[in-house]
Amino acid sequence: MNPLEHQLQYPLGDTLPAAGMALDVAPGIRWVRMPLPFALDHINLWLMRDTWAGREGWTIVDCGVARDEVRTLWEEVFATQLDGLPVVRVIVTHMHPDHIGLAHWLTEKWNAPLQMSATDFLTAHLFVEGRAISGGERMAAHFERNGMTDPQGLAGVRARTRYYSQLVPQVPAHFGRILHGDTLRIGGHDWQAITGYGHAPEHISLYSPGLNIVISGDMVLPRISTNVSVTDIDPDSNPLQLYLDSLGGYGHVPADALVLPSHGRPFVGIHTRIAQQHAHHADHLERVRRACAEQPRSGYDIVPVLFRRKLDLHQMTFALGEAIAHLHMLYYRGDVVRETGEDGIVRFRAAG
Repeated sequence: MNPLEHQLQYPLGDTLPAAGMALDVAPGIRWVRMPLPFALDHINLWLMRDTWAGREGWTIVDCGVARDEVRTLWEEVFATQLDGLPVVRVIVTHMHPDHIGLAHWLTEKWNAPLQMSATDFLTAHLFVEGRAISGGERMAAHFERNGMTDPQGLAGVRARTRYYSQLVPQVPAHFGRILHGDTLRIGGHDWQAITGYGHAPEHISLYSPGLNIVISGDMVLPRISTNVSVTDIDPDSNPLQLYLDSLGGYGHVPADALVLPSHGRPFVGIHTRIAQQHAHHADHLERVRRACAEQPRSGYDIVPVLFRRKLDLHQMTFALGEAIAHLHMLYYRGDVVRETGEDGIVRFRAAG
């Protein structure tokens, strides 16, 4: 456990749900843990006892990626962990593959509706149907413009043309829209929707005042910082500012609320963790600013300033996106100047 984690409380200690099993975390709420094929090797999914359209059963929050091993584990959960009841609804916090990957399979299997934000639902469709490109030539050009000139790295990025669709082969055709401030009735309790930006187009967290529980998705995580990246689709964006501003949306949540995150363990201490995130990014911004004061820096130059461990290609795509996000926040607040060199690479130098 790192020092920052010591400032949080973990009511369940080190207990984790076994594969294909569910663990009770609160009355009517069960925790399922599914594997991911990345360095971040798991996602937390939530089962909520519910009644929907007159049917008794369970609402699932988030789905896991579309891989056979995850489907097999879900089948074990269905057979042994639902008390003989069906799935009546699927809620997805956002469009990233580990969250929406099996939404189509789950909604079809159980004839259950999908609910999520409109922006993430439509964006997922664009990715799956090939109208938005995740990887390939456009991402390679974006990374090259931001300083990645390594031929092997660029070739790897160009080859990632089916990264999203391999993990999310299909998205449901229909959905129910969740908007910020909406109240969802789940299991006899009201859950307030809190919209977050920067990590995903329109991320939805859920907070129940009656249960004093937050399902935080990826917006507030206990051990790792949420990835915030500038992508090839929105290359001039300022997602880090959006993310930090979005954390203010949790200000009304009590300090002793139980937080159910998408990665890591359930914890208490949401405002402590949000303060840690602000401090973390303030430190990173200052390190980036100092680096740009020494000499003009590209996003690729900033990666080792922020990430000191060896990165594989998957991790590099996130790290470079996040490095650019820090540079853009400094740029939009006037701390650095952005220039494009004769080599076509965008670099940032300290203002003044």
